[in-house]
Amino acid sequence: MKKFISVLIALTMLLSLAACSSSGEEKSTDKEAKKSSDSDYEIAVVVKVVGIDYFSVFEEGVKKFADEFGVNAYVTGPSSADAAEQVNIIEDLINSGVDAICVVPNDATVLESVLQSAQDKGITVVTTESPDQAGADWDVEMIINDMFAELVAEEAAKNCGGSGQYALYVGSLTVPLHNAWADHVEEYLADKYPDMSLCTDRIACGEDAALARETTLDLLKTYSDLNCIIGFGSQGPIGAAEALTEEDKIDDVTVVGNIIPSEGSQYLESGAIKAGFLWNPADSGYASCYIAKTILDRKKIDDSFSIPDMGDIDLDGTNLWIDNPITITADNWESFGF
Repeated sequence: MKKFISVLIALTMLLSLAACSSSGEEKSTDKEAKKSSDSDYEIAVVVKVVGIDYFSVFEEGVKKFADEFGVNAYVTGPSSADAAEQVNIIEDLINSGVDAICVVPNDATVLESVLQSAQDKGITVVTTESPDQAGADWDVEMIINDMFAELVAEEAAKNCGGSGQYALYVGSLTVPLHNAWADHVEEYLADKYPDMSLCTDRIACGEDAALARETTLDLLKTYSDLNCIIGFGSQGPIGAAEALTEEDKIDDVTVVGNIIPSEGSQYLESGAIKAGFLWNPADSGYASCYIAKTILDRKKIDDSFSIPDMGDIDLDGTNLWIDNPITITADNWESFGF
């Protein structure tokens, strides 16, 4: 009898263990299934700097994507255009276990290691404004760089008569896209308009209107032949226009470059900014998240890939190119809606 009871107890324990094991497998499967559901994706978008109009519009695209697909997608970023702060934010996101990180890098090189760490943890990484970014699964661009730079250069040359001295503003000396444009502008103007010369090395003030204003005031005092400012970074032309307005030099110096239409409107209408060039920043936010979700869904990104309402897409390595530039003038700025 004792032997029978012992066997019965042993069988009971074995059945109990099997049930626990089965339950555990079911919970694991349920968790994986739940994680594969769109509503459980967490996509963090790290911008260059929060609090400026460009990235407020960019965030609208992220929110639109989140609403359309029921995904937890949101924007975060440093309070100033600081690459080290971006690294800290990304490290925190890695530790929190997000599914995807989308980034607009302040410094492509500085971010390489932390983006690789994210990938090593199985986190999807998508960048924008940073072609060929090391540590990214894909990079998406809203314009074709050389063509965009030439649009800006031609407008600058047209307005200053193709001669004189010009200054180049960028967000920082390490922002990939701004410096790629600046490189091409220098080459293009040297070839097509040899009577235009760069007055000094490019200046990092394009993400700070107050700094761009002070920089412009200093340049006006230093370079008597300065007649053109090309600003990459949405705050560079704004600050330059403020300085020209203060110094009553609107008719003497051409300002062109990146602006948000509504933010630059008063300067477009006064002539302090001759023309702005951009794309819709909301498209960048939306496209970044859309690509991240495509990867998380384990779908292919190939020649048949498309993003709703974005037009034609070209793939080059891990770069995805969309050619949607806009030219912003005093006559059309209201039509863009941002």
